[in-house]
Amino acid sequence: MSLRRGIAFALGSVLLGSAAQLGMRWSMTRLPSPEHLLTASLDPSAVAVVLAAILAYALSMLSWLMALRDVPLGRAYSLLSISYALVYLLAAVLPVFNEDFSLSKSLGVALVILGVITINARPAHASTLRSDL
Repeated sequence: MSLRRGIAFALGSVLLGSAAQLGMRWSMTRLPSPEHLLTASLDPSAVAVVLAAILAYALSMLSWLMALRDVPLGRAYSLLSISYALVYLLAAVLPVFNEDFSLSKSLGVALVILGVITINARPAHASTLRSDL
């Protein structure tokens, strides 16, 4: 087991999940509401991005499963919080999303990142599974 490899897979999962979330948000602002889905014309680029986002979620899950082989759950799970910060920052910075950037939201994101740093500051060793359970 390799802790470094596991963390790389966990961060890959975070990046894929964040990209999927942003892709879903972008697409859903360009697609009709469910009650008009059958009668309205669909934007092919929005449909393509939704499908790519679903694929990114699937790859994110596979990457997460690989991470769990090498990283203790308490440490790995905290890394998922980086996704909240990343999505917030990108949605606030990229003009296509038109999201608000506020002091209170930014403070909340800073606290999340501080929590991730606190949990992951001390060295950890990949745990071995007990085979007798």
